[in-house]
Amino acid sequence: MSSENYHELPELLSEATKERHRAIVSLIEELEAIDWYQQRAEACTDAELRAVLLHHLEEEVEHAMMNLEWLRRNDRVFQEKIDIYLNSQGPITEVEAAEEAAKLGATAKTGAMAPSGGLGIGSLKGA
Repeated sequence: MSSENYHELPELLSEATKERHRAIVSLIEELEAIDWYQQRAEACTDAELRAVLLHHLEEEVEHAMMNLEWLRRNDRVFQEKIDIYLNSQGPITEVEAAEEAAKLGATAKTGAMAPSGGLGIGSLKGA
């Protein structure tokens, strides 16, 4: 069985935790496959084989995003963090500071903006 690497006894885990584990392990496997195909394609000297490998890589990216979407739909914390970080603008490391400032009702002096319905902080830049 592929998902035997639990850190706790499986009988102590809920079905929801086991499903989340399956999704996370699958996401890890897809990300590893993306890395492997990228390296193989880059090292490959045959153009047609390189095209096939890059096609496989794109399929793995699709699979990874499908797993990530499942996690977003089924895990509140993933949903919150994805809403904050994906499609945000500006330096990624400043997105958290902008989010925290927004929660506090403060105006952050960063260029970071959350995605849709953003914090509006970046729009104040230069105002």
